[in-house]
Amino acid sequence: MNRPYIICHMMTSFDGRIDCGMTGKLKGVEDYYTTLDMLDTPTTISGKTTAELELALPGKFNITNDEKYNKEGYCKKISAKGYEVVVDTKGTLLWGDNDEGKPYLIITSEQVTKEYLAYLESKNISWIACGKDRIDLNKAMEILASEFKVERSAVVGGGHINAGFLAANLLDEISILIGAGIDGRGQMAAAFDGLPMDREVTPLTLESIKQFASQAVWLRYKVG
Repeated sequence: MNRPYIICHMMTSFDGRIDCGMTGKLKGVEDYYTTLDMLDTPTTISGKTTAELELALPGKFNITNDEKYNKEGYCKKISAKGYEVVVDTKGTLLWGDNDEGKPYLIITSEQVTKEYLAYLESKNISWIACGKDRIDLNKAMEILASEFKVERSAVVGGGHINAGFLAANLLDEISILIGAGIDGRGQMAAAFDGLPMDREVTPLTLESIKQFASQAVWLRYKVG
């Protein structure tokens, strides 16, 4: 399978939680983007929840024509060294101008409306649609490699999109920056979350450990 080399990169509390408001208060939060840069992954991939918090505009796309796309396809509006990829299954997020950052690339299922794809194109945003009822992540990564020339990428949350890539056997590495602090609140999202209760443990092989002056610790593992 031709796909990018994919690293999941997250900052967590000591107990593995990833709530954005909480991690922003941890010692070592300033080291997150430093370590991300060190991974040399020009393309980053976020789930819908993370994108709603950090990237997209408030609100939802107003659908006036619900005709579905109902096929696999893509539209490349911009060629770039790296992309800000967002996984949005049915196409609901709103987007502003992104003239200064990396260009957006939205991945949807084939259940996205034609109207939403036209909206993305009007905003000069590239897209990939694949998977009948839910996104086919394996196929999406093939298209990302073959048509958008992405060689290395980082999945940067949240817990469900991280788990989706793990379940699809698409992760080559896990990169975890553990901040010096404990969350401890019940029912808060973990770095990998939402997989079936009967799923077996995924084995990892430790590659490196680095401690920062902030007291944060950076762990890198190969998957398998």
